[in-house]
Amino acid sequence: MAAQFRSYVWDPALIVAQMVLLQAGYYSSLGLWLALLGALGRTAPSLHQVFSDEILGFSTPPGRLSMMAFILNALTCALGLLYFIRRGKQCLDFTVTVHFFHLLGCWIYNSHFPTTLTWWLVHIVCTALMAVIGEYLCMRIELKEIPLNSAPKSNV
Repeated sequence: MAAQFRSYVWDPALIVAQMVLLQAGYYSSLGLWLALLGALGRTAPSLHQVFSDEILGFSTPPGRLSMMAFILNALTCALGLLYFIRRGKQCLDFTVTVHFFHLLGCWIYNSHFPTTLTWWLVHIVCTALMAVIGEYLCMRIELKEIPLNSAPKSNV
């Protein structure tokens, strides 16, 4: 299918569906990365690794594996922005929304606001990586040439 020009139309149902899809992709890929890296470090993935602010750190192997999983997840979700959002202008909005909902999930799971410095640093880096790489990938698609002639070419 050739790239076509499209104008942006306000569609709340589409935006909510994209948010749900991106959030589900975020947690699915994070779980996959935690399982893969956990197999290397011989640790079982758990909700504590996803939502706890105290597990992330440089001092323990599970903390380092979790930090690595979050960073790899940011790269994976940047691909999700490319395939599900496809608009460079909206990448930062959707990235911040995903991480905001993750912050709320961590707050509810732990019954307190995340206060550890490493949790905040990891999530700021992940937000920046996901937004910048997702925007770069989307802009590459948006800047492709638009075909003007849709008629078949004849060989004369």
